[in-house]
Amino acid sequence: MTEYLLIALALLGVLILGGIGLVVPRLRRRPEPPLPETEVETRAEEDLAGPPVEAPEAELSTGILVEPPVAQAPAPVLEVPEPTAGRLVRLRSRLSRSQNAFGKGLLGLLSRDHLDEDAWEEIEDSLITADVGIDATREIVDRLRERTRVLGTRSAGELRALLAAELVNALDPTLDRSLRTAPKEGVPAVVLVVGVNGAGKTTTCGKIARVLVADGRSVLLGAADTFRAAAADQLETWGGRVGAETVRGPEAADPASVAFDAVRRGIDTGVDTVLIDTAGRLQNKIGLMDELGKVKRVVEKHGPIDETLLILDATTGQNGLEQARVFTEVVNVTGVVLSKLDGTAKGGIVIAVQRKLGIPVKLVGLGEGKDDLAPFDPAQFVDALLGTEPLARDA
Repeated sequence: MTEYLLIALALLGVLILGGIGLVVPRLRRRPEPPLPETEVETRAEEDLAGPPVEAPEAELSTGILVEPPVAQAPAPVLEVPEPTAGRLVRLRSRLSRSQNAFGKGLLGLLSRDHLDEDAWEEIEDSLITADVGIDATREIVDRLRERTRVLGTRSAGELRALLAAELVNALDPTLDRSLRTAPKEGVPAVVLVVGVNGAGKTTTCGKIARVLVADGRSVLLGAADTFRAAAADQLETWGGRVGAETVRGPEAADPASVAFDAVRRGIDTGVDTVLIDTAGRLQNKIGLMDELGKVKRVVEKHGPIDETLLILDATTGQNGLEQARVFTEVVNVTGVVLSKLDGTAKGGIVIAVQRKLGIPVKLVGLGEGKDDLAPFDPAQFVDALLGTEPLARDA
């Protein structure tokens, strides 16, 4: 009986083990249920994908979004400034339009049948009105009176030749009007631009940069007018048109520091000329003028300044002479740039500036165009002033 019980238990154990062996493999082979894909996730993927992008199958199979290439902005086209040679001749008509009355008036007075004291006084008045200055006027008139008396000239051509010769002589054609802008021993030439408020200094500084580029110089600009952020922006725009780099500092930075950095950058990059624009200032503000002196001293730590150009508004007339005189006491002004000479300016101011200061006018602005700044030539200027054909040099 016991034997039958043991056999029954053994059979029951075999059946239980067999059932477990069949169930466990099935449990192992059961696949995991897929993760639910929500509507929000699906929309997010579509938004990220954007419009369909054509791409090779290999890239699509990776599931990586391939962005189309971004179009590069075209490089700015650099401007080529107009050559400076002969600019004054090309701009002659603009000058003669504003000065022709002066020239014709003098020629009309000189061509009278009889030049009495009243006629000579009228000639003096015309020259003084044209801002030639009292001392220069008296000298010119005295020489004209003597030459017309001795030579006995009466024809319009002869009188014009005499007048032109005296005006050219008053402008002193022997003065050196060249711009010293060539580098020396690996150090760029440094040109400092100074002037009063409202003289068109920053614009003229940009035009000077174009003059230098037109003459074959590589230029770097220093925006040392840190009182006006617009001044640095304006200068940078002028420089960018001709490929000239501009060194600038934060607004209200130390102008001398910016000027120093500009020259150092010019040395590092090997440019020919560093052109430094300074803040416009009133000549009677001692603090501002002292600051200009500081700019000069700091820049000279790199070496001497080659040119200091004073920008004068030609329409200010005799008032500009006092401005110029004060600037020459603070910095060594080597040349004058007369701006706005095409408008209501009186051409005699060129004579007055040179006689008063002994400093040559080197450039004149004859319009608002980008290339309307011309190297000054006394004979060509007088020719335009008198409004007729060029003179013989031996007149």
